[in-house]
Amino acid sequence: MTEITADGLKALAQWDTPTICNALEITTPERRGYGFTVHPFVCLDPSLPPMVGFARTFKIRAAQPPAGNAVDRITCYEYVADGPRPTIVVIEDLDPSPGVGAFWGEVQTNVHKGLGALGTVTNGSIRDLPDSAPGFQALAGSVGPSHAFVHAVNYNCPVNVHGMEVKHNDIIHADRHGAVVVPADAVAAIPAAVDLLVRREGRVLEAARAEGFDVEKLKVAIGESAEIH
Repeated sequence: MTEITADGLKALAQWDTPTICNALEITTPERRGYGFTVHPFVCLDPSLPPMVGFARTFKIRAAQPPAGNAVDRITCYEYVADGPRPTIVVIEDLDPSPGVGAFWGEVQTNVHKGLGALGTVTNGSIRDLPDSAPGFQALAGSVGPSHAFVHAVNYNCPVNVHGMEVKHNDIIHADRHGAVVVPADAVAAIPAAVDLLVRREGRVLEAARAEGFDVEKLKVAIGESAEIH
């Protein structure tokens, strides 16, 4: 099994999520059409750098009171705190209209940050925007004022958030653009793939930004880019 360290994940945070998606097209081409979010999010703090961590997964509901199937809140905290860090909490809101009640606000962002979480990715809602824990990132489906009857109905389970399927301990890379699951065996190969992409794209960008750029010069630059290995 590929060993993933916190330093290895931190290295990936130097690049934005679109760059990671591009790199995965080289390292893991069969993943080109899936494994990432496909709908827009509200981003709590667009100025924060990308977050990279191990997934902790939950399913929640908020529109109605729990019907005997709520997961104890302390159990949820223990789950988030257990295992490798840093973590990203990935929550699927199962309500017919996700976001009726916000799981995330001032209290939960601070608690989860203290338990080692960098942030969250959810199709549900967030609130208490100015009072959320500094440095804790949230990508959410919406912003709302109430937590309604929000409760977890399952955890450590497969979830789907905006088209991205996630399992416990999957590696998540996320920023204001969205999120992607990074296969463990691709982590070590991504830096070299990014370097290749930068050199290839750099040739085209250099030509495009130069005086007198035209289609013929573009053709030459694309050809030169394709020869870079």
